[in-house]
Amino acid sequence: MEVVNALGRRKSAVARIYVSDGSGKITVNGREFEQYFPEVRLQYVIKQPLVKLDAAEKYDIKVNLDGGGYTGQAEALRLAIARALVKINPEDKVSLKKDGFLTRDAREVERKKPGQPKARKRFQFSKR
Repeated sequence: MEVVNALGRRKSAVARIYVSDGSGKITVNGREFEQYFPEVRLQYVIKQPLVKLDAAEKYDIKVNLDGGGYTGQAEALRLAIARALVKINPEDKVSLKKDGFLTRDAREVERKKPGQPKARKRFQFSKR
């Protein structure tokens, strides 16, 4: 199998991954996956598509993560892994799509408006 690459985004995080045959090793920005994401919840989120297809021990994944916070990065990585798995085997698309792993979460932070303290919050109104 040749190397398959995919891209995932969430908020301002971007995950570029390269998937090849291997033993299930995930490397994020040159570090071990468990070291980069020490929180067990985020490790679970990232491995969801692999566990769903019983492919956790089949592929080595090299990840370049950029931007955002750790939650956005983890969810961007999950989307990238799901997209790469579909490139490898298009028949898996139905099961991954049913669980929502192929849907890009388009929610972004709303910008702050001038004359207001935050995006939607207003300064206190005084009639007199």
